[in-house]
Amino acid sequence: MGNLSIDSPAPHVFRILINRPEKLNAVDADVRTALIQAFTAAFSDSYTRAVVFGGVTGNLSAGGDLPSMVGMTKAQAVARMDHGHHLCRLVAEAKIAVVTAAEGVAAGASLGLALLSDYIVAGTGTIILLPFLKLGLVPDWGLLRTLPMRVGFPVARRLILEAKAIRGEEAARINLVDACVADHDVMASAVAKAAEFATLPLQALSLVKARWLGQSSYFETDLTQEASDQVICFLGDEFKEGFAAFKEKRPADFAGIKG
Repeated sequence: MGNLSIDSPAPHVFRILINRPEKLNAVDADVRTALIQAFTAAFSDSYTRAVVFGGVTGNLSAGGDLPSMVGMTKAQAVARMDHGHHLCRLVAEAKIAVVTAAEGVAAGASLGLALLSDYIVAGTGTIILLPFLKLGLVPDWGLLRTLPMRVGFPVARRLILEAKAIRGEEAARINLVDACVADHDVMASAVAKAAEFATLPLQALSLVKARWLGQSSYFETDLTQEASDQVICFLGDEFKEGFAAFKEKRPADFAGIKG
């Protein structure tokens, strides 16, 4: 899997790192496919009792690969959402513990996947970004459910509307992440926590996690509505302006869009 780096850094721990450093580990279709294959392999391997998710070269991920979102047909946009939701379900419904090493930049889709994991370790220098509204998009990958579950609805609403960078210590203070450590200790701390979780009784853990997920019908309803909303955004003028502003490194002029 050329877009991933995979190893076992501790007994019974499977580590999956996005390996696309030239794009700040941005998630495109190839990365999604590789992640689906890797998580499926990890969850079906009887030796593996915990998973660490992260990225290479000190960054989790810049989020979804923006250029790959531009100019899609409706069918392509729907397929893109379905593909991402397959990965979301895999992580959300995992019967073993998943720990995220949120090093460096942790943005968009990668934050969505992190929030579907069980434990998140950030560094003091970690920068967490929810840039969706700035781009003319809605939060996806389950974020409109998982973020309020983490930080509470008022804080989640503020984070999404303001779309400001959140540093590691602040993220820990508001419970967006579970631990904030020195930047050079993030990966080691995530591996150590996964190794600790690997000693838990798996049957009991899987039952607890199923209860935490809540009523699966609610989660499925969220994903269905999220896909419908995001397809509208992908095909609309606001995303065209948001992407143009991103490329030109300027604020988006959504007020100037007519109609």
